[in-house]
Amino acid sequence: MRTDDLITTRRFLEKLPSIMRRAPRMLQGLAMAAATGPDSTAGLGWALERATHLNPNGRAVLYRETTLTYAAFNAWANRIAHHFQASGLRKGDVVVVLMENRPALLAVAAGLAKLGVISALVNTAQKGRILEHSLNLVSPRAAIVGEELLDAFGEVSSRLHLDAAAVYCCPDPEAGGDSPLASRYRNLETEIAAQPSQNPATTRQVKGHDGLFYIYTSGTTGLPKAAIMSQGRFMKVYAGLGHSLPLGPGDVIYVPLPFYHATAMVACWGSALAGTAGVALRRRFSASEFWSDVRHYDATAFGYVGELCRYLMDRPLSPDDRRHRVCTMLGNGLRPTIWTAFKERFGIDNVMELYGSSEGNVGFSNVFNFDNTVGFCPVPYKVVRFDRETEQPVRGENGFMIECGRGEPGLLVAEISARNPFDGYTDAARNAACILTDVFRKGDRYFNTGDLMRDIGFRHAQFVDRTGDTFRWKGENVSSTEVENVMGLHPALEHAVVYGVEIPGTNGRAGMAAIKSRGEFGEAARNDLLARLRKELPPYAIPVFLRVQSDVVTTGTFKYQKAPLKTEGFDPALTGSDVLFVLLPGTDRYVALTPELYEQIRKEAFRF
Repeated sequence: MRTDDLITTRRFLEKLPSIMRRAPRMLQGLAMAAATGPDSTAGLGWALERATHLNPNGRAVLYRETTLTYAAFNAWANRIAHHFQASGLRKGDVVVVLMENRPALLAVAAGLAKLGVISALVNTAQKGRILEHSLNLVSPRAAIVGEELLDAFGEVSSRLHLDAAAVYCCPDPEAGGDSPLASRYRNLETEIAAQPSQNPATTRQVKGHDGLFYIYTSGTTGLPKAAIMSQGRFMKVYAGLGHSLPLGPGDVIYVPLPFYHATAMVACWGSALAGTAGVALRRRFSASEFWSDVRHYDATAFGYVGELCRYLMDRPLSPDDRRHRVCTMLGNGLRPTIWTAFKERFGIDNVMELYGSSEGNVGFSNVFNFDNTVGFCPVPYKVVRFDRETEQPVRGENGFMIECGRGEPGLLVAEISARNPFDGYTDAARNAACILTDVFRKGDRYFNTGDLMRDIGFRHAQFVDRTGDTFRWKGENVSSTEVENVMGLHPALEHAVVYGVEIPGTNGRAGMAAIKSRGEFGEAARNDLLARLRKELPPYAIPVFLRVQSDVVTTGTFKYQKAPLKTEGFDPALTGSDVLFVLLPGTDRYVALTPELYEQIRKEAFRF
């Protein structure tokens, strides 16, 4: 870390003029967040109805050539709410929502939120056994499936704990309405058509402690976990973050991120609702069309993850790079290596970098607009010393953890209290695994974020790395155990150890698997393995590198030693006699990773 990343008193005082200009609205948001308790009326439905009251004719949702006003969009959500209320759904019930980015996804989420029904936002890249697990995990009362994903849903439908009569198809205009599976299920569009469009009374009965979303995260058991996002946590983001951003009725935030993630669904959309601004969606991110979209929607802000920014930086320089009205970007994962260059090239003034987790109780946001930081945190947290070899926090002679000094990397932990609760997962056993006890005194409880951070002053932090069996690639969290389980089913493999490695010029860590084969691991076996991985895993979870080992190093308890593997990475000079393979971008097979090819990768000759 550069010493100029530390936030000194002088640097903080230099920000005061800009802070004071935004202070009244920020204080209003903080007061709203503080007043939202477990029994307060709260949540997404309330926020939408408030925005509609304040700006009924303003732009609410934009998609391609469609623009919906707040009044029209709220009426759509209301028809959905009235239909499912009449169908017998009640507060606390769960509905699986499997749909790509489009206005219907937001309308469904808002309509269910007005009832206090929890939307389980399933990752649209999931398929096969993993999709089956995610759908059954939350014991849904119903499922709403976009027509564009009926094929993936149909493959697992016979193994779901869900009656076919409780499955709705949401028509997709871009699919042409000709899916052969659509007729098997109830048509959501048809069934809500006659429902009333006024606000349901149930919105005022939804409280802060009620559930809003299940957001799926990578699990150490090898399958996704469902993290609980309460209505109250949504309100804290909506109030605290939304009132810190300069978004108003004339603004639009462009969000090409998947809305099954909290960054898009909660942070970006919540901020738009707080300012009664519009949110513009794209089905999937496109670097080549990004700025064209921004201009098409006349956006003044956009949502991002670090990989998105890197892809934009990789595009050729253009006279149009600054031909837009964007002044604010909101998201996470912008690395210090491109932070300043990105701002300067595209003329961005305000980087609202965020940090948080779907299940956790701690969050940072760069409300004061410093560079190279995840921002400011208003809740109690500590950074404690962490042993990378044992993957455990360090405890002193007194048995308690040791707080890091300013600028020293360590494990981020956050105190669990009545004012700062831990929503956690649907599985109590998994919740227990995230909680540290007797951290600084007997009986205290802290949430283990699993992330290494530096405290850089004035309650600001800087992200360093992830710990354990989860790494981040292409803006997604990848569970190494999940990938290992899929690879372990292949008949050619005796074992597979998966971990993340850094590739020069990229954000996050690409997947790498150290494997031991049962025989010769020839081209046919490699091709078959890749075919299986593509069938069972999302594209971002497929290992980019393979390392074929002759010997396997384990601990005394037969755990694989990942630390040396991570250190050696995919450098042929460090991996001895082990044979390396790489899946190059845009190709369909693993090829031998020679020293010459390694040098090309190191010099960023390929765009991973």
